Amino acid sequence: MANRRHLFISHHHADDEHVTGLTSMLARSGYEIRNSSIRAKPANQRRLDEGRIPDRTLKRLLRMKISWASTVVVLIGKNTHKRPWVDWEIKKANELGKRIVGVFERGGTENDVPEAFNRYGDALVSWTSANVIDAIEGRSDPFERPDGAPRQPDNDTPRSGCAA
Repeated sequence: MANRRHLFISHHHADDEHVTGLTSMLARSGYEIRNSSIRAKPANQRRLDEGRIPDRTLKRLLRMKISWASTVVVLIGKNTHKRPWVDWEIKKANELGKRIVGVFERGGTENDVPEAFNRYGDALVSWTSANVIDAIEGRSDPFERPDGAPRQPDNDTPRSGCAA
């Protein structure tokens, strides 16, 4: 039987294919991922882009989805650090006491790490299944560079121990 994890995957919507790649990688390692993140269909994305969905509505929906998840995974790729909704999701996850794991997409750099993640992240790992799984499970709290080399966290905020 697969290990089931309820995740909220915070990401830049231009990186939707990486969400699929991450869940596929974890499935190959025996994980059943229940992803509560938002992946807008083109019609809904157009409504978002046009500002026809109020921020309070989006925040309520995101808060419910983050609350449901045991862990928030932040996909870190080009321009992730520029996305205000990614920062908001990380801050909300911290407020809700969620474990926050950053995963570098292939091609992601340390400059792409969102400021909120630098403050509240529990682990930051490269794109390898063993590293991602250990971080999601809470078996380790590494902070890595995109190539997997160790690095120091940007602050000394006590890290979460929750992984359930």
